[in-house]
Amino acid sequence: MKHLEFDGRYAEAILKGKKRATVRLGRRPNLREGDTVLIHAGGYALGKAVIERVESKTVKELTDEDAFLDGFSSREELIEALKEHYKYVNDDSKAHVVVFRLVEKFDKPVMSSDYAYEGNLPVEIAEKALKYLDLPEEDRKLIELFLKTGSLRKAAYRLGGLNKRYLIRDALRRAYEELKKKGIMGSKV
Repeated sequence: MKHLEFDGRYAEAILKGKKRATVRLGRRPNLREGDTVLIHAGGYALGKAVIERVESKTVKELTDEDAFLDGFSSREELIEALKEHYKYVNDDSKAHVVVFRLVEKFDKPVMSSDYAYEGNLPVEIAEKALKYLDLPEEDRKLIELFLKTGSLRKAAYRLGGLNKRYLIRDALRRAYEELKKKGIMGSKV
């Protein structure tokens, strides 16, 4: 699955549907109409979106409509925001307007680093693993700790530090592979 990443300050506007586009400068994004993407903001995966349009133009060709879709009140406000995000912006800078439609909001935002496993959420894997698999005791304890704390980060701290995340990730990866073998879960990518 492809990813579309945003600064954390845009998360609320994306979730409320006020921000339905992004303007990216430079090279054209590797996105096409109809692509499903994972939307990230501030280090969290917020949900999934479908790309509705990717339009290339220059900064001087940007319109108020482009700005409104991107959650800004005017073309001028959009250009000021672009200047915050990019070192060099002028009228001839290549701009790409990526219009998207949020099709799924995650109940709880998931840390972007935790969104792996072929598009399956770690929480879904953990819950199904406990329900359907006869797990080794160590994996069961790690997965239960992950569910109890609500994040890999918090569970790792309980195990002694952030460097212990790999223990939980490995247990989830083993569980996911077993769930796939049994036909309980599969790739969403």
